[in-house]
Amino acid sequence: MSTGEAILNPTAVAADGALTPERASDFALAQSAARGDMQAFEELFRKHRRLVYSLCLRMTQDVAEAEDVTQEVFVLLFRKIGGFRGEANFTTWLHRLTVNQVLMRFRKNKSRREDSLEDENVQPHESVRPSSPKASQMIDRMTLESAIAKLPPGYRAAFILHDIEGYEHEEVARILGCAVGTSKSQLHKARTKLRKLLASR
Repeated sequence: MSTGEAILNPTAVAADGALTPERASDFALAQSAARGDMQAFEELFRKHRRLVYSLCLRMTQDVAEAEDVTQEVFVLLFRKIGGFRGEANFTTWLHRLTVNQVLMRFRKNKSRREDSLEDENVQPHESVRPSSPKASQMIDRMTLESAIAKLPPGYRAAFILHDIEGYEHEEVARILGCAVGTSKSQLHKARTKLRKLLASR
């Protein structure tokens, strides 16, 4: 495997078991940041902010909230960076940190969020008549995202990590901090609930 291929595939490991350049780079930056190197931490922020924000946005379905949680994640990362030992990919470790922070936000805002979801019974886009395949795809995507937003937090996290982010069941379980069987069960229930939500439309 060439260096270029390794960089394009951050989860790859060389045949002799050595870390890939990308993984080694993240580990080195994390080690430096843990020793107080602010430039190293800023580099980690620059490299991974988009990934964290994207995951937050998919889970919260709210731009402002996703931005808030992204900031919270990096504040938390600054405090916990010394706990990263390099046993797993930095991105996997960061994903778990992010998901936990989003779930914590969900718990804090549970009553407010349930109230807001009850107000979403009337969907503005339902009256739109798509005039092209592209418009139709956009409407379908909006409908799916609205349905995903109605899933319970645990189901939503499992669905997004597995079916959207593409993580294997074992990786999802590690990120969520639960047994593989639990993550599989949550994913199955998420898919079942999504089908019902989409069918009701």
